[in-house]
Amino acid sequence: MENLILTRIDDRLIHGQVMTAWMKVMPAKKIIIVDDKVAADDFMKEVLEMAAPAGVKMNICSVEQAIGILNQGLSVPTIMLAKTPLTLKALIDGGIELKAINIGGIGMKEGRKTLYKNIAVTEEERQILKDFIQRGIDVKIQIIPAEKVIDLKNIL
Repeated sequence: MENLILTRIDDRLIHGQVMTAWMKVMPAKKIIIVDDKVAADDFMKEVLEMAAPAGVKMNICSVEQAIGILNQGLSVPTIMLAKTPLTLKALIDGGIELKAINIGGIGMKEGRKTLYKNIAVTEEERQILKDFIQRGIDVKIQIIPAEKVIDLKNIL
């Protein structure tokens, strides 16, 4: 998809230093956050909009809204953020084609096991990530741009 310069899974979404580092190497004009719960939470939307880098347009939307936006095409370089692989699976199931996915952080919680460093997944999320790779999507782990890139297919 033209102008989608980074698709990232990070349960912190916009996270100060991390997003600043990515913006230096992927200078986006727009950030799309795709999360059904956040899209319905006005307080969280306000917090995330305040955390966005200056001069970057924010769009916080549900999966359904994101499918509509992405189908219309992106007119400016855009970073898309989601909290979990399930959200990106819903986009793909909705007809959105993704070429690459960056995994930055999925925290430990009940039902999740460590996959790599600060990344933990449920068995369902692990299977979804495997499915992404089988579909030909390039799935890499890279917390910040300065860190080594880990190809997920080598650790699943």
